[in-house]
Amino acid sequence: MAVTGLIFVGFVFVHMYGNLHIFRGQEEFDHYAHWLREILMPLMPYEGVLWVLRVVLLLSLVLHVGCGLLLWTRARRARGPFKRTGLRRGDALMARWMLGTGLVILLFVIFHILDLTLGVQPAASGAFESGSAYANLVASFQRPVVAVFYMLTMLVLTVHVAHGTWTAANDLGATGRRLRQLAAWVAGLVAIAICLGNISIPVLVLLGVIQ
Repeated sequence: MAVTGLIFVGFVFVHMYGNLHIFRGQEEFDHYAHWLREILMPLMPYEGVLWVLRVVLLLSLVLHVGCGLLLWTRARRARGPFKRTGLRRGDALMARWMLGTGLVILLFVIFHILDLTLGVQPAASGAFESGSAYANLVASFQRPVVAVFYMLTMLVLTVHVAHGTWTAANDLGATGRRLRQLAAWVAGLVAIAICLGNISIPVLVLLGVIQ
């Protein structure tokens, strides 16, 4: 679960960085979206690298969700009928929220794919046009309900990424006091960077700065 979680954190961070190309204008953003489909051509076919990434992410998703449900079941079995106490510390509370935040993120991913990748209505806007990445993104975030849903999900993602990254570092051997502190700082900074970078886009679309 730690390994697949870190794969997702890396993907989300790179995805956020790529989305920031939107601040360079429509031509630059559409060029970036088209470039993603031509990576390593002609060694790889058109969209070849993207499909490799999709398969890796799909397998990681199955493993991540499966491991999460397995750990949750084991925890309930180990706990028995007794309710856990002493969970007022921040990290303990975040641990309790991991399953719930994970389900929210999963639902968001499904909606996000239907909206901006497949263009399936009513998830996608009525102006969706295949290949027009910039126009599709702007049209989607011009719907206030979708923009607010996206921003709220980014806050949920921040909690999930922060605690998940810190936990993964511990699971992979960073158990010393200084390493744990460093992992906590890195996890928090990465989560906040992802949140602010992603939220800035719908906010500026709603304000009319990006149009």
